[in-house]
Amino acid sequence: MATAIEVHPVTPERWADLEKLFGPSGAYGGCWCMYFRMRSSDNARAKGSERKASLKALVATGPPPGLIAYLNGEPAGWVSLDARERFTMLRYSRMYKPVDDRPVWTIVCFVVGRGYRRHGMMGRLLQGAIGYARDKGAGILEAYPVESPSELKGYAGYMGIRSVFDRAGFKEVARLANGRPVLRKVLG
Repeated sequence: MATAIEVHPVTPERWADLEKLFGPSGAYGGCWCMYFRMRSSDNARAKGSERKASLKALVATGPPPGLIAYLNGEPAGWVSLDARERFTMLRYSRMYKPVDDRPVWTIVCFVVGRGYRRHGMMGRLLQGAIGYARDKGAGILEAYPVESPSELKGYAGYMGIRSVFDRAGFKEVARLANGRPVLRKVLG
């Protein structure tokens, strides 16, 4: 696989590329990466077309809700990250309670296109996310990845894979109620 990978914030000019990457069903089951940006009750009622319109509005108004990776000019991957307080579900969830009162940025989702999986794309997206969050003034970047990447089924790895975060220098600081790790990287 060629290594001409570029990672950029998703801006209105890149919307068509994000649509292409997510496909007609909106990445994972029509989510359009809006799951963590809505309250659970609203999420349960929202249709894929409503989620798509919501994400498009976020892209249009900014700040960018994530980063898109290109391999040789083709959209290949996505990572959703933002200041934690911008993820509505995280503010109200018992599962994702804040570890402490320190301001953090959070990574909540990865999408890697079918033809680009198992080639390090998630790691490249994570490196892009680290640099982007640092450039935007974030002091801490947080994530909640799965720990066992062996034969991921369906959407199981959408929040990332722990070994990728470990290689990037993230450290475990807590556990969620479901046992999943809370990993952080101090960006300084």
